[in-house]
Amino acid sequence: MELPIETWRRRSQTSPSCEPATLKMNLPNKLTISRFLLTVAFLLAIFSDIRCHETLALALFVAASITDYYDGMIARRDKLITNFGILMDPLADKILVCSAFIAFIGRGWMPAWMVVIIVARELAITGLRLLAASKHVVLAAERYGKHKTISQIVAIISVLVLVSYDQWGVVGKAIFGFSLFGGPWVVWFTAMSKWVTVALTFVSGWLYLWRNRHLYLQEM
Repeated sequence: MELPIETWRRRSQTSPSCEPATLKMNLPNKLTISRFLLTVAFLLAIFSDIRCHETLALALFVAASITDYYDGMIARRDKLITNFGILMDPLADKILVCSAFIAFIGRGWMPAWMVVIIVARELAITGLRLLAASKHVVLAAERYGKHKTISQIVAIISVLVLVSYDQWGVVGKAIFGFSLFGGPWVVWFTAMSKWVTVALTFVSGWLYLWRNRHLYLQEM
């Protein structure tokens, strides 16, 4: 039986709209998404042939690192923590850092064995956290892990500064090129930062796996 046209109009006016609801993403999650985009731009800059591409890559990496700081800070301050942020924020961090180190192999800026240790550690800890999540266990970040993250960012920035400071003219050479211990100080500082980040990455990963060994030993 068909409804009279007037009745149909009244019902259509009072019925809920069939249009999809507008989804709004909060600021911390937008910053997390931007870090993925900045990572892609960073890799394009490293392997491009444009003038001063190393400097551009440095600027993009620093910008991505700043978003990493602010998305967590804003989420905690304004109570904007979401399941999306909990999952994607650490993933964006690992993709950014691992992409940078792997790109350094391609450019000949870092030995492959160092990068293998760094990437293997990140994959192992990610796997452990996924295993813990499957058992409804939350693994908190440890102090050594935070130190590791800082050392990795310092190492990446120091490598990028080393390969780009010549492009900054007199100012760059005056700040980063002055001689210390027989050569520009940025050279030995970069070498030292690589060794420090590899050491901290290995030690922090081993401690994390050892302290939470009950999670994976139960599955063996």
